[in-house]
Amino acid sequence: MELIFEIGSKGRHLSLLPQCDVPKVEVPEKFRRTQAPHLPELSENEISRHYTKLAGRTHGVNDGFYPLGSCTMKYNPKVNEEAAALRGFNRIHPLQDPSTVKGALKVMKMAEDALCEITGMDAFTMQPSAGAHGEFTGLLLIKAYHTERGDEARTKIIVPDSAHGTNPASAAMCGYQVVSIPSGPDGCVDLDALRAAVGPDTAGLMLTNPNTVGLFDKNILDITKIVHEAGGLCYYDGANLNAVMGIVRPGDMGFDCIHSNLHKTFSTPHGGGGPGAGPVGCKKFLAKYLPGLCIEETADGKGFEMVKAPQSMGSVKAFNGNFLVVVRALTYILMMGREGIPEASSNAVLNANYMRVKLSDDFKMAYDTTCMHEFVMDLAPLVKETGVNALDVAKGMLDYGIHPPTMYFPLIVHEALMVEPTETEPKEVLDQCIDVLHEIYDMAHTDPDYLHGAPHDTVIGRPDEVEAARHPIVRYVWE
Repeated sequence: MELIFEIGSKGRHLSLLPQCDVPKVEVPEKFRRTQAPHLPELSENEISRHYTKLAGRTHGVNDGFYPLGSCTMKYNPKVNEEAAALRGFNRIHPLQDPSTVKGALKVMKMAEDALCEITGMDAFTMQPSAGAHGEFTGLLLIKAYHTERGDEARTKIIVPDSAHGTNPASAAMCGYQVVSIPSGPDGCVDLDALRAAVGPDTAGLMLTNPNTVGLFDKNILDITKIVHEAGGLCYYDGANLNAVMGIVRPGDMGFDCIHSNLHKTFSTPHGGGGPGAGPVGCKKFLAKYLPGLCIEETADGKGFEMVKAPQSMGSVKAFNGNFLVVVRALTYILMMGREGIPEASSNAVLNANYMRVKLSDDFKMAYDTTCMHEFVMDLAPLVKETGVNALDVAKGMLDYGIHPPTMYFPLIVHEALMVEPTETEPKEVLDQCIDVLHEIYDMAHTDPDYLHGAPHDTVIGRPDEVEAARHPIVRYVWE
């Protein structure tokens, strides 16, 4: 397929923008380009065809099964899009006087209240753009807390070895030293290792529960207690909230702050560069440090106003984050209701365990026990028997129109395939994927070379991934 730079012709153009209806303001001379940017020149027909072709080469939840572990790629209901497209939401500006956007402020307040109820927190900020951004913000809350207390010797954040890769990265960005603790044989936190790691230099712990191998840590109350007794705070990575929302709350587990991935748990669009949303919630004692402007009801009870937290850390993003993503998430929450939210979690757990059991006859499970929303297959025995590894199996699934599971993660399982079917997939789709994986398993024993070369029926075959990672081509060079 040609790049957009390789089609069109000089002088070709189209008119999509309406006539300017506001006074023109000239850009100061010092900020102007000295020459026009070198851009492709196309007709509307050419642009439409190009992006239609491009869309046909992608794979999303609307195309087929997308069991990407630890990412909750659930279906995005179209009612969310209808709500976000309402004129009173998508035709407003963040610099408008608050009195003119009462509905938008009420939406953000309703979303905050709903998230507080679901997570067991007391306050939320909608500013963060995504999960990792939320982690960064939550850790800044923890840092502000220790700094105000003059407890600046707390320089370490404890992170389990099964954590998402963004956890240690976020801690490092906040200036913390990362202390990794091992998982026990059961895939959960090793309590003895945790006790040995905490001390007067412990600022906090980053953890998700259920954890990255899909297991709910039965010792969660002991874990948060150990950290609190050492003087640290507990941060909940909300990536796996889809497994427990409406059933158990992180705030009740002992966590002090949390981020929630609206683009995972609450069915807003996910991937493709965004926009996402990773609101951060916290207990009352941390609320005074929240970034941006908090939404509060006016004294007369007739509206809402935006108020800066007393000791706000400042802002981590412009205005109040990706507002229309919040509209979508609130739509989902209201449509599901108090009964539907826990039902979604229960069905996600049911689907994952159904697949786990059906695949256990061929594939070794990293932890052969009842899982939550996802499970991890260990393909080390298959590699030993046939030479076919996790990458080969994942690439082979592409030929069946199924997006592969997460590969080689978590790192504590060397030949890992992590599968999360979510609650929005029916049994027929799960059965189809199970049959495909059984077929690939048999093929690994009868024709391993075929899988080594997979995929065979996709637009692009198997790329040189090392070359692509080391020497990516990310810009077009005009001749």
